[in-house]
Amino acid sequence: MKAKTTLLTLIFFMTLSIGFAQNKKKSLKLIDGKVSISKYHTLDELRNFSKGDLLTLYIQRIEVIVNILPNIAFATKPNVTMASLGIPETKENIKALEANLQASTEYFDSTVEFQKSILPYSDSRDLIAAILFYEETLKSLHTYNDFKAE
Repeated sequence: MKAKTTLLTLIFFMTLSIGFAQNKKKSLKLIDGKVSISKYHTLDELRNFSKGDLLTLYIQRIEVIVNILPNIAFATKPNVTMASLGIPETKENIKALEANLQASTEYFDSTVEFQKSILPYSDSRDLIAAILFYEETLKSLHTYNDFKAE
């Protein structure tokens, strides 16, 4: 009987220790959120869009730009972590990255809120010009590595 109690106690503590074992947290990604667009448009295509569709495209392009441009010195594609770049994952670095991701999310959310209330008053031609400009900016990210000095 004593052997059973000891064995059950041992199994209980082993199970408990496995349950509370520290799991290594997944590394945070430097670029989080939407980071690509599905299609680039031409002037003629955009002229045929309704103003509501133009507003949606405009906001989608802002989201991609807000998520990528501040981090291009590190990465231009998603799923890059501090560890993959050789940046030590210290408490300070993780805290700084978390604060940056939170600030980026808050900035994007407040920008979208503003855009949804004010942007409908803009002229469709200006929306089209802005969308084309943003898309050209995003296309240029494909040539980013050409600017790196060897």
